[in-house]
Amino acid sequence: MVATDTREELVATTRRIRRHIIEMTAEAGSGHPGGSLSSVEILTALYFSVMNHKPDQPDWPDRDRFILSKGHCTPVYYSTLAEAGYFPTDELMTFRQLNSRLQGHPKVNTAPGIEMSGGSLGQGLSYSIGQCLAARLDGKDYRLYCLLGDGECQEGQTWEALMCAPYYELDNLTAIIDRNGVQNDYFVKDTMELEPLDIKLNAFGWHVLTVDGHDLDELLSAFDDAKRMKGQPTVIVAKTTKGKGVSFMENTADWHGKAPNAEQVEQALAEIGA
Repeated sequence: MVATDTREELVATTRRIRRHIIEMTAEAGSGHPGGSLSSVEILTALYFSVMNHKPDQPDWPDRDRFILSKGHCTPVYYSTLAEAGYFPTDELMTFRQLNSRLQGHPKVNTAPGIEMSGGSLGQGLSYSIGQCLAARLDGKDYRLYCLLGDGECQEGQTWEALMCAPYYELDNLTAIIDRNGVQNDYFVKDTMELEPLDIKLNAFGWHVLTVDGHDLDELLSAFDDAKRMKGQPTVIVAKTTKGKGVSFMENTADWHGKAPNAEQVEQALAEIGA
């Protein structure tokens, strides 16, 4: 079923997810907090207001599917799944430990709710297209939501997939680009400029929407627009801030893949709030 959380409940959920991200990466001593923090509102909107899914039946055939193409950002993925009820939130503190179901990159057939094994960037959109075509062949009306990082939009396979989806008129596909402008070591524009991104996506045949990726109202409106679109896939360019919510992590590559120490955890949690 589609969750019906109020806006106040959604905001409270984003705070809990951000706290989980900080605590679990600190406990593990590793992980990717920056790109996880930038996509909190996106996953919160999807799992608690947009997607048709059943946490107590993770293999329900008619469920909407979420694909984490930027597969290193598992802290936000696992935290969202736990908050949605796929597994206990206590399990988040086993992140990246030996024999944990919650490793640094998602793997199918481990924790419930994981739809694709990820890690190699640039593959999630192609996988999502395959799932959309499978739905068509099976006569199903479930939807695919694929979250990409803007850094992986520099990869050729991503652009092959961007060309493919409109060709097959996959209106059950919504891609979301976490446009935080920062990748592993540098700013995206200093590695390989993507702009004018919206013009390029439109030229490839996508229905393009640009939103503030931290504004829940804008996100929910965009996802609703995508559901109404027929004969064309939708891509939402979500303008976000890397490390959102933690001042010393924001808009820097320093926190792409580094865990905070105890003092930094205290500051981060104070800034995020209860």
